[in-house]
Amino acid sequence: MKTFAIIGAAGFIAPRHMKAIRDTENVLLTAFDKSDSVGVMDSYFPEANFFTEFERFDRHVDKLRREGNQVDYVSICSPNYLHDAHIRFGLRSHAHVICEKPLVLNPWNIDALSEIESETGKRVYNILQLRLHPSLVALKKKVEEGPADKIYDVDLSYITSRGKWYNISWKGDVSKSGGIATNIGIHFFDALTWIFGAVKRNIVHLHEANSAAGYLDLKRARVRWFLSTDFNTLPEEAKLRNKRTYRSLQMEGEEIEFSDGFTDLHTQSYQHILDGNGFGLSEAYPSIEIAHNIRTAPIAGLTGDYHPFAKRTLEKV
Repeated sequence: MKTFAIIGAAGFIAPRHMKAIRDTENVLLTAFDKSDSVGVMDSYFPEANFFTEFERFDRHVDKLRREGNQVDYVSICSPNYLHDAHIRFGLRSHAHVICEKPLVLNPWNIDALSEIESETGKRVYNILQLRLHPSLVALKKKVEEGPADKIYDVDLSYITSRGKWYNISWKGDVSKSGGIATNIGIHFFDALTWIFGAVKRNIVHLHEANSAAGYLDLKRARVRWFLSTDFNTLPEEAKLRNKRTYRSLQMEGEEIEFSDGFTDLHTQSYQHILDGNGFGLSEAYPSIEIAHNIRTAPIAGLTGDYHPFAKRTLEKV
């Protein structure tokens, strides 16, 4: 049995981590969040200690270690801009770290964390659950077994509607979330480079607060991508079905279905890590670099091979 601490226990994603800790038959010893809205802990680990002040949480984790009840893993579910500092805390507390996406906001942060890994002998793992999705595992196998010189045409569309609260929260602050490409796109950029290889060219056609679109020239694919949190960008068929989320991955015009199970892979990710097969800093790097480059790239406008949803978005403005 391994022992865990959670940072960001009141966040949206934290219950999936609590469930993963319980379902892998491990135990949560302590948790931290500046918000005390953590009643969900009663469903998983009601005996876990909880702190709303980081200094007291830090002292408690250190006390556990000195008493021989070491925290083995620190799970990080805090806002994106705090991940780097919280990962450092975990490593320096002599614990491995399991961190939500995005691991960090900038690629050079990963270089620094690699040094701390070497200093402490502990590992950082990123939740990259799409690499465990059966449909995407099958797609990767299909590409690997296909013609070595084949370049695939891929369209990625991901719309997850968010209310007015979104832009008011830290998620709407680019300096804290990294913007839409980092906040909701990072898993997809990871999956695409995992399946189709390294980036050769990264073009941004549209980049607004709630929508972005671009083109990735990968080793084995030409990818047109579109991301949005704006309900108005949903296809009409999704609206008619009262859907607020739309996910589509098409390769050569064929739909790759991966909507089912998209949010249920945390426990499998935890087991993967506990079995010694987790995704570390080197695996996280490519998608962090892509998102960073999108955030800082000049906007090309609707030129070249752009995603059709980009034109529709601009026409609605």
